[in-house]
Amino acid sequence: MDKINQNEQLDLFQGRLEDDLLKLCTSLGVLDGGWLMTPDLEEKWKEVAPEYMADAVKEINSYPEVALAWAGYLGMGYAALWDKNWRKHSRDGYSKMLGSRGFDDMDEHIVRDILGHPLDSFEAMKLSGVLQSCAQCAIGLIRKESVEAQTSTAFYILARCVQVMFCVGVSVQLHKLGYKYERLQ
Repeated sequence: MDKINQNEQLDLFQGRLEDDLLKLCTSLGVLDGGWLMTPDLEEKWKEVAPEYMADAVKEINSYPEVALAWAGYLGMGYAALWDKNWRKHSRDGYSKMLGSRGFDDMDEHIVRDILGHPLDSFEAMKLSGVLQSCAQCAIGLIRKESVEAQTSTAFYILARCVQVMFCVGVSVQLHKLGYKYERLQ
C-alpha cells in the first residue's frame, strides 16, 4: 500500500470509527450527537500522544481494551483540568495523569483524583462502561480491517483509534460539565 493510499484508507477508517463512536455515545446518553473539543485540548493531545502511544503499544496485544480505553480517560482528565483552571494545568504532562502504578492504574487515578468520583460510585462505573463499549467497538472495526499485526499499518490504525478515544473522553467530560456548541446568529 503506497503512502497516499494508506493515508486515505486511514482517514476512511477514522471517519467510520468517529461516526460509530458518536452514535454509540449518543445512544448511551453521554453525548448529544456531536463532538466537543477545544484547540487547547487538541494541542495537549499532540503533546502527550507519543508518550501515551509508547504505553499503549506495550499493552495492545494482551489488553487491547485498556490500550484504547485509557486514552478516553486521559481525555476526560485533561478536559476536567481545562475546565478547572487551564492556565494552571496546561503544562501538566502525561506523567501527572499516571497512577501510582503508572499506566496500569491511570483510569483509577483520573476517576478518583481528577474527576473526583469514588471508584465504586455509579458515575465511575458508568464511565467505565462507556469507555469499555467504545473500546470494544473500535476493536471490532480494527478486526474488520484485517490488518496484519505488528506492521506499520497496524501502528497507524492504533494511533488513529487512541486519538479518537481521547476525543471521546474530552467530549464526554465537556458534555457532562454542560458545554455545548451553539450556532451564532
